[in-house]
Amino acid sequence: MGSDNPTGADNQQETPKLKSSLDPNWVVGFVDGEGCFSVSVHRNGIIRRTKGWQLQPTFQVYQHEACGHILDELVRFFGCGSIRPKGPRSSVLTYSVWALATLEEQILPFFEEYALLVKQPDFSRFAEIVRSMRRKEHLEAEGFERLVRLAFDMNANGKQRARPLEEILGGSSETVRQAL
Repeated sequence: MGSDNPTGADNQQETPKLKSSLDPNWVVGFVDGEGCFSVSVHRNGIIRRTKGWQLQPTFQVYQHEACGHILDELVRFFGCGSIRPKGPRSSVLTYSVWALATLEEQILPFFEEYALLVKQPDFSRFAEIVRSMRRKEHLEAEGFERLVRLAFDMNANGKQRARPLEEILGGSSETVRQAL
């Protein structure tokens, strides 16, 4: 049964158009090599429920400024995010998405449809943290602790973290170790 549609597509409305010419599988491979799903933990004295700590999930992709056009393509591809230098004297650019709603609506569905190879375990934890935060679970002590522990399980088990887990959770080192 043919279609009267001159392009031969039975229903073009069901096929979303990408905002970029990038192939989704290429994007997955590129992010597996140059991207990062992370959840930082910052001091914020205004927040009392979590003893002055705040979680910030961020999806980032890095690229040397000579190939910065690739990051521009990622902005078009995902339809969100921003690009900035990695540091004041760095020649590396960073594509970042950190708004919870945008992460949940744009980034998570893509990487659930197109699975990562290398970064899949970190992405799974990241997705759980983002969705839990959208449900405001991080505002209660038990939910905050669970999400901090998940964040510390990401990216080489938190080895690059500036602060130890016990400082954030407010317990002694021994109490925190026993809870792990």
